[in-house]
Amino acid sequence: MVFAPLSTWPWENLGIFKYLLYGPFAAKVLHSWMQEEPRIEYWCIHILILSLVRCLIHLYWNSYSNMLFLTRNRRIIEKGIDFKQIDSEWNWDNFVILHALVAAMAYYSFPCLEHLPIWNTKGFIAALILHVTVSEPLYYYFHRFFHQNYLFTNYHSLHHSSPVPQCVSAGHATPLEHLALSVVIAIPVLGSSLMGFGSISLIYGYIMVFDFLRSMAHSNVEIVSHKLFESLPILRYLLCTPTYHSLHHTEMDTNFCLFMPVFDAMGNTLNAKSWQKHKEISLAAGKNGRVPDFVFLVHVVDIQSSMHVPFAIRTVSSLPCGTLYYLIPFWPVAFMYMLLMWAWSKTFLVSFYYLRGKLHQTWAVPRYGFHYFLPFAREGINNLIEQAILRADRLGVKVISLAALNKNESLNGGGTLFVDKHPNLKVRVVHGNTLTAAVILNEIPKDVKEVFLTGATSKLGRAIALYLCRRRVRVLMLTLSTERFQKIQKEAPVDCQNYLVQVTKYQAAKNCKTWIVGKWITLREQSWAPSGTHFHQFVVPPILHFRKDCTYGDLAAMKLPDDVEGLGCCEYSMDRGVVHACHAGGVVHFLEGWNHHEVGAIDVDKIDLVWKAAMKHGLKPVSSFKEGMIKGDE
Repeated sequence: MVFAPLSTWPWENLGIFKYLLYGPFAAKVLHSWMQEEPRIEYWCIHILILSLVRCLIHLYWNSYSNMLFLTRNRRIIEKGIDFKQIDSEWNWDNFVILHALVAAMAYYSFPCLEHLPIWNTKGFIAALILHVTVSEPLYYYFHRFFHQNYLFTNYHSLHHSSPVPQCVSAGHATPLEHLALSVVIAIPVLGSSLMGFGSISLIYGYIMVFDFLRSMAHSNVEIVSHKLFESLPILRYLLCTPTYHSLHHTEMDTNFCLFMPVFDAMGNTLNAKSWQKHKEISLAAGKNGRVPDFVFLVHVVDIQSSMHVPFAIRTVSSLPCGTLYYLIPFWPVAFMYMLLMWAWSKTFLVSFYYLRGKLHQTWAVPRYGFHYFLPFAREGINNLIEQAILRADRLGVKVISLAALNKNESLNGGGTLFVDKHPNLKVRVVHGNTLTAAVILNEIPKDVKEVFLTGATSKLGRAIALYLCRRRVRVLMLTLSTERFQKIQKEAPVDCQNYLVQVTKYQAAKNCKTWIVGKWITLREQSWAPSGTHFHQFVVPPILHFRKDCTYGDLAAMKLPDDVEGLGCCEYSMDRGVVHACHAGGVVHFLEGWNHHEVGAIDVDKIDLVWKAAMKHGLKPVSSFKEGMIKGDE
């Protein structure tokens, strides 16, 4: 094994505790405040502020680049950012800590940094000259040097391991490379200060612009119009665009410059396709781009889930949604965005992935869960869903699948409202409940003879009850409506009708250990279940795990096939690669090429058909997926 010093971070295994390395700066500030004659260590405060600002610049740029509803037609590399890349870049901010420590060493080494004024115009001029004449060519040669065999294999290959450049990819490199980068940054700042022209504003300004331009170059989103270069051709050699730098990531022997392509032109490493590629991407910004083959139409659940999207915090969206205490301070901001979306917004693109070369997208209706229970909001919600379906139809989408409350029976009859209103739709509208029912039913052991079913007269409850009674399973259907119960009972074969039993109280299930929950139940209601009961469920939100002596199933879900590409965000509370069964049902509908709408009541005869199709296409039930993971760990 080749020895490669400074190829790994010394705090690599510290996790979140690496931020304690900022502790000495904070401690020094606090200590200075506690002196009898305070001499506040402002330089420590500046380092802490700059570290925070640098992280925010990268994060805000990353947020913008993942706002697909704004940037989808400006993306340069159209691949998605998958979980592997997200995990690889998780500690992208290590370089900010390193540069903070380097800055502290520089402060103690150069007395000229101790008493800098707020502003000095000459310093900006000096820094600009030093950057163009020293930092730019130095970075260019450093960068080319790191592309040589030994250095690339042991160092720079880490940066190029990200298939799709992102703003945080700018920081995804080894300590040796960032030490070299700190030299490039230090020359204009330190040089100006040694000349006597340094200032606080110069340090802030230079570093912020430096990070802004590096983040922009790695954003994978073109924001510079080709018209600017056509009007002022010289700017092509003075400004590195995201397209220009992306070519370096796809064709690594070209476009080595920092911010000024003139040095690539001088070094004969300028990619000949740079300007044409830039023009193509710039012109594509006004077009629709690639049409998705499949769309999953979701809605926002609550304030917490509204922050669980790639354009909020990418790393958070790559994990199952849950209560994260460090996000609580951002709730007021998320609440304001909720009000803005309620007042003025339309369905927007959230994420995408590829499956067998076909583009699958997730669109979101800008409404939260509680909106669906406001009577005066229903018409507006249906209008938003209808407009999304019509847009998908115009674009040429093959299948659009409705999620959760978007297919609520009382809202639009499980999608029948739209199909009846627009009988000539080419896009197939799917509620996916057939596969949802199949997932729940296939989790029930074959030897079960009796189940207790709440939400018994809902679309799913009806289908589950009818399916189970055909298997000669006794179904205790909790409902106060005898009329609705009898209507369902009459749908069952005559010789199976006696297996459907109406009950009106939870006490009726005190001896039944298989509960199928389609309606939220309290601790008191759960208390009637005998010890050892397993709660299957299709209720949103999931019921709370009150009972320690019982087990609880997950919401109906399936793992996408292994050949899915570019998937980098979790679907609400689901594990990585796992989607709600209604999402999976739409995927199966598309893969099978079925030409019918799946709306309204569930066709019980098709439950097994849809399940077999899902298995054929490589989707996996979550239960077997988790069992496989456990066996693998063992």
